[in-house]
Amino acid sequence: MSLDDERDDGLFGGSGETRTRLPEGEGGGDDVYGARRSSRAGRTSPRSLVTVVGVVVLLIAAIAFANRGGDETSSTGTDAKKPDAASTAPTGEKPVGSKSGGIPSGFAHDEQGAQSAAANYAVALGSADMFSKDLRHGIVDTVYTPDQATKRRAALDKVYSGEKFLTSIGLGPDGSAPKGTTFVSRIIPVGTKTTKYSGDSATVEIWYSSLFGLAGENAKNPVSESWFTNSYELRWVDGDWKVADFRQKDGPVPVGRDQRASTADDMAKAVEQFGGFTYAR
Repeated sequence: MSLDDERDDGLFGGSGETRTRLPEGEGGGDDVYGARRSSRAGRTSPRSLVTVVGVVVLLIAAIAFANRGGDETSSTGTDAKKPDAASTAPTGEKPVGSKSGGIPSGFAHDEQGAQSAAANYAVALGSADMFSKDLRHGIVDTVYTPDQATKRRAALDKVYSGEKFLTSIGLGPDGSAPKGTTFVSRIIPVGTKTTKYSGDSATVEIWYSSLFGLAGENAKNPVSESWFTNSYELRWVDGDWKVADFRQKDGPVPVGRDQRASTADDMAKAVEQFGGFTYAR
């Protein structure tokens, strides 16, 4: 089994610096922010003055608006219309309040619940925890239906412990990252949709970005970004949604921005300092 095959089977699922173009010097390469600026210091055009005044007026208006406070009421005595505190809260039929093996569980028995389950399960299945035998077994038992968990456990053990596979992605034969590097495997859901639903079964597609590789100097497999869509067939089993089967395809892939890739050190620090999310609604 090749690495491409493994990724096609769905076993695995940069923040850069914005490039700023500085003005070019004119007339012999003068310092844009030095000599040429000082030569114009004594000149202020009417247009510039109008612009400055306009900005100040807008700023004063914004401050006044912000300081009005929330005590104003309408003529009917009710609170003035303002954003509901829950307007940006997670959506869903029923918030998930429990976890199994660190994975959210107890999803609503409806289409939204199925979508939430698919998103959470994709995050778990695409995480670095899958490279630890004990953690992997916990994920498999939580995510899959009982019969599928039994079937897949041995197959996944074979893949994730295969020396050829591990060395092909830059890890040691025991699955450890080389000294001075940090192994990264994360899935970031972008959106989900239900393509089929019939009460106790659902098919949900999840579009996501995947970060995978090693962060560190001279890493053989540096962290890269990929885009995939997984289609999960879910079954309602023992009061929760479980994965019965899934398929994976590439994309949709957005156009890349004109950004400089971060250094290996910055990437390693980001992975260590920014914790991953679960995606329960």
